[in-house]
Amino acid sequence: MFYALTALLISGFLSSTILPGTSEAGFILFIKNYPQEAALALILLSAANTLGSLTSFLLAWFIPKKNFPEKTERLLLKYGTPILFFSFLPFIGDAFPLAAGWLKLPPLKCAFFIGAGKFIRYFILMISFFKVYNIISS
Repeated sequence: MFYALTALLISGFLSSTILPGTSEAGFILFIKNYPQEAALALILLSAANTLGSLTSFLLAWFIPKKNFPEKTERLLLKYGTPILFFSFLPFIGDAFPLAAGWLKLPPLKCAFFIGAGKFIRYFILMISFFKVYNIISS
């Protein structure tokens, strides 16, 4: 289980940066094989995924203010840090922490909204999996 959990956490971290990843599929596979460890995996994967986004946030903090995607910047300036809740979304979600770091938005608020979105996404995925899995296996 240790190696499976380690692989899941690495996948979760890398998936939340600009690198492509499959943390959702890894999470489903992990909780299918280790259902008794689902809560632990949920917490650790959410943290790893959040840390990956915060890494992007930190790196963007040092990007010179020249050219950044205008649409993403407008969204962040309009909605503020709560829009970071949606950093789990495919494609555009990766740009939110980058833009937040580039705009130097408050790090703790950003971390809160990023972490909340990541946790709730994995929680819904976990609950959905167990509901479907129980229906199929009944």
